[in-house]
Amino acid sequence: MLALRLAAMRAGAPACIAVALLAAGLATWAWLLPQRAALQEELARPLPAASTMAEAPAPPTANENLALFYATLGEKRHAEQQVKTLFDLAGKSGLVLRQGEYKLAFDKASGVTTYQIALPVKGTYRNIWQFALEGLAAVPFAALDEVSFRRETIADPTVEARLRITLYLKETP
Repeated sequence: MLALRLAAMRAGAPACIAVALLAAGLATWAWLLPQRAALQEELARPLPAASTMAEAPAPPTANENLALFYATLGEKRHAEQQVKTLFDLAGKSGLVLRQGEYKLAFDKASGVTTYQIALPVKGTYRNIWQFALEGLAAVPFAALDEVSFRRETIADPTVEARLRITLYLKETP
């Protein structure tokens, strides 16, 4: 032990650190070698048969998609309630909502009634987007067709916006 200590003192600190790092590297290599062999064995095993793997569900057919579309539509007789919901959400978002423009149309080919609502709103940019997203979540058969923003001056925190929302409605429940 004394001879080892004297040899270390003669070699100096850098040589001792190098020997210690070499010993640590050898110990790490000896520890990782069995793990590498186990990993190679696992990778060499064949994959499980396709029958044991979970299969993705078949995509819906065109008729199933069409049925889901018609099931999602709102009822025409409750359109005013949906407009009231939008007005309530605008008030909750802190927006000033003036009178909107409304247009009802019917598509004979699909049998779907569309109710377009143009809403001029005034508030902060964030509140306008919050209102738009909450409105789409509250009325699942609504589509946000257009959003346009206008600001008087760049320093003005209040933004005027116009949102065009379309409600897709069916005649019977």
